Amino acid sequence: MKLVLIFLAIGVIPTLGEPKVPAPAAITLYTQFEAAPSQPVMDAFQAETDAIMDPIGMRLEWRNLNASRTEEVSTELAVVTVKGRCDVAAIGMRSKVEGALGFTHISDGQILPFAELSCDKVRNFVQGDLLMLPPNEREAAFGRALGRVLAHELYHIFANTTKHGSGITKESYTVHDLMCDDFQFQHKEALVLRAGHEALNAAGSM
Repeated sequence: MKLVLIFLAIGVIPTLGEPKVPAPAAITLYTQFEAAPSQPVMDAFQAETDAIMDPIGMRLEWRNLNASRTEEVSTELAVVTVKGRCDVAAIGMRSKVEGALGFTHISDGQILPFAELSCDKVRNFVQGDLLMLPPNEREAAFGRALGRVLAHELYHIFANTTKHGSGITKESYTVHDLMCDDFQFQHKEALVLRAGHEALNAAGSM
């Protein structure tokens, strides 16, 4: 199932003597890039993904897949492969995208913890709006757009669903969705994702 894009908590503080409920384990996110992104792009990519996932109680620990040790053990994980050039060089005014900006792998009807993003397609999709920004803001804006596409794929993986909804989970994006100041999960989809995450966490702790 591909992500088709058309050009288209309040915490309870335990009282004295109550046992503290342990925080859910962090999700290990292994990334590998076909071409290394600039630091501003990478920083914005991670920060935006964290900002979307953290309010749902999903804390991410980022790892470079190529530098990871084989003995590392994770209760929950996802592997993200990022294809293409993750930069904002040679951008133009015209959006030109064919195919999905990102997708999650499925095998025999089962959603796998493997996602793939295309830097080239995301950049080409939003390049007209990137060009309207001051040059020193373009890399951060591009990184945020990548983070939003990734958050969509993480929804499919950790909610264990191929269904779409609204906000981050909607089936098709506009350029505005990827470039606006704020883009988040809607309440219904956040509940679905949190429930899926907690179920995986519980299964992993048994």
